[in-house]
Amino acid sequence: MNIELAQRLQQIPPYEFATIGKRIRELQVQGHKVIGLHMGSPDMPPPPAVVEALHRSAQQPTHHGYGGFSGTPALRQAFAGYYSRRFGVELNPDTEVLPLIGSKEGIFNASLAFLNEGDVALVPDPAYPTYEIGAMTAGAQAFHMPLREELGFLPDLDSIPSDVLKHARLMWINYPNNPTGAQATLAELAKIVDFCRDHSIVLCSDNPYADVVMEGDPAPSVLSVPGAKDVAVEFNSLSKTYNMAGWRVGACVGHPTFVAGLGRLKSNIDSGLFRSIQDAAVVAMTETSQEWIDQRNAVYRRRRDAIMQALPAVGLTAQTPRTAIYVWAKVPGGDDRAFAAAALEEAHVSLAPGSMYGEMGKGFVRFSLVLDEADIAEGMERLAAWQARS
Repeated sequence: MNIELAQRLQQIPPYEFATIGKRIRELQVQGHKVIGLHMGSPDMPPPPAVVEALHRSAQQPTHHGYGGFSGTPALRQAFAGYYSRRFGVELNPDTEVLPLIGSKEGIFNASLAFLNEGDVALVPDPAYPTYEIGAMTAGAQAFHMPLREELGFLPDLDSIPSDVLKHARLMWINYPNNPTGAQATLAELAKIVDFCRDHSIVLCSDNPYADVVMEGDPAPSVLSVPGAKDVAVEFNSLSKTYNMAGWRVGACVGHPTFVAGLGRLKSNIDSGLFRSIQDAAVVAMTETSQEWIDQRNAVYRRRRDAIMQALPAVGLTAQTPRTAIYVWAKVPGGDDRAFAAAALEEAHVSLAPGSMYGEMGKGFVRFSLVLDEADIAEGMERLAAWQARS
């Protein structure tokens, strides 16, 4: 029988991290040790109390059924408490907080819940690919907002054409930014909020790196802007804040109509989070000390400094990031895909080519700060030796 896939899949390219991962496994089978600096998956464990909470909860016989479409009241309250302590934002845990199976699924499903055919999603470029893929799957269009280095990797809102704005329903922003590591001030976020309010656009802020700050002021939430909740929602995650990427715990918070609509869609797609993971997530948000976060961020700072110090020997340049877990480096000659492919094949170091994040990512590669300093040093030495041979 000839099985044909849905036409919508013809528009969706393979997920590039999966493609890179497949090639890494092939090289490993051949006996090569690959230094993986492409994926943003934290290598350090969560706080010990979080793991202990998971163990305790999983031992309870009644905790193995469905975890609830909207999460437990304790988990929603924990997210609301985190936003109150961290950002000074008050949220109603019953109407303005929706737990997610990781923020990625919420980001994708947001397009299905709120975009119709012919609608436009305003998507930064470069950006996390799921913003655009979600819009495409919903039958909508993505309009790329270029993030230029000379503008601090902030969108130039005045350059968006009026005919695009007529059809725009969603705008995506992401600060601290993946892949550039850029930060936005509260004043800069306020300008974006005002713009979306003026044009009746729902502002979707993706904010999983808020607590990965290597130096400088803490990163804000868009919901800290007065009145932002009238037009905005924020997607957050425990993946980076508490080193819980594989646990898949996130939330959508903010405008209650958006939260309810996303929840209506999700209740028809999934059955919620495992109860014991929810219990552990509550412990993460209520018992983790700032000292633990500061010590973890100090590790990232040392890793960042090691990469920055080694970049000249590799022939790359980059601005020193203060937030997130990436170094966004310019490639000599501008062919990021050729550079990343050769680095993997010849130096056995995996990097993320910038063009996988959009047209404006061409000429850059992304380093992730997710390996210990010894492996980072080995990876940078391999890249320098490879460049010396080239």
